[in-house]
Amino acid sequence: MNLPRSAFAVVVMMLSYTALSQAAQNASCSFETFSAPNGYTISMIGGVSDDGTVVGQLMNTKTQEFVAFTRSSSGAFTEYSAPKSITTWMNGTSGTGTNAGSYQDSSYPEHIHGFQLQSGNFSAVNYPNAVNTWLYGNNMTGGSVGSYSNSSYVTKGFILLNGKYTTIGYAGAQTTNAIAVNDNKQVVGSYSSGVVDNGFSWQSGKFTTINYPNSKYGTVLTGVNNSGVIVGNHLSAEKSSGFVYENGAFKGIVYAGAKFASAGGVNNNGLISGEIFFSSSNIMGYTATCK
Repeated sequence: MNLPRSAFAVVVMMLSYTALSQAAQNASCSFETFSAPNGYTISMIGGVSDDGTVVGQLMNTKTQEFVAFTRSSSGAFTEYSAPKSITTWMNGTSGTGTNAGSYQDSSYPEHIHGFQLQSGNFSAVNYPNAVNTWLYGNNMTGGSVGSYSNSSYVTKGFILLNGKYTTIGYAGAQTTNAIAVNDNKQVVGSYSSGVVDNGFSWQSGKFTTINYPNSKYGTVLTGVNNSGVIVGNHLSAEKSSGFVYENGAFKGIVYAGAKFASAGGVNNNGLISGEIFFSSSNIMGYTATCK
């Protein structure tokens, strides 16, 4: 089952739309790259914590099993599979060492559940009465964001604070995914209803649409730090190209020689995590500082 985060079926919504027609420049980035550990390939790179820990998903090349991982700033990988799961992934991590992820049941009807993992302690997160729940991100004050569905047709986001869920749903959208949250309770993600994604920032119930200029299939925002620096991806048929959005300006994330580089998250020190795609059999992870 594909993740809502990577299912780019969406329509351009005009309410609260922020028109951005200027051409975007490329950022100047300093990259540190890494490969999957032996026996695995990189499936997805998620967020990065303030200490440089990166999270995401790997595929076991022998069993084809998808497992979550953490990678420390020193390069040590730790693989993780949720109990009784067929697939597990981690999307976000906070400075307190709490990782946010999701897993799919190994038995029918194979529902999806969110979870938090801290120091090896697993805690499932399920939106009340939802069929499926995805958990995408945590902040350092105990807040979490994700999405839930009660049917195969509508998905809405949420923020979880002090045990209370608040729904985040863009008016008229079929899908709203809340992907990252900072300590100021600013949430970023995407909403859609057709074939074009729209990026959004949400705070205190107010949506602001943020779309990369002239992006054929739209925009997905994947990270926001406490300074309000946002990262995300603009979408084409075969590419999910990363960018930094700061002070109203977009700057592309480009790795020389690669087909494209995508952005998974950004920490409070401005360190960005993501993937570098050379080919379907040659994908690397990265951390980078960009100006």
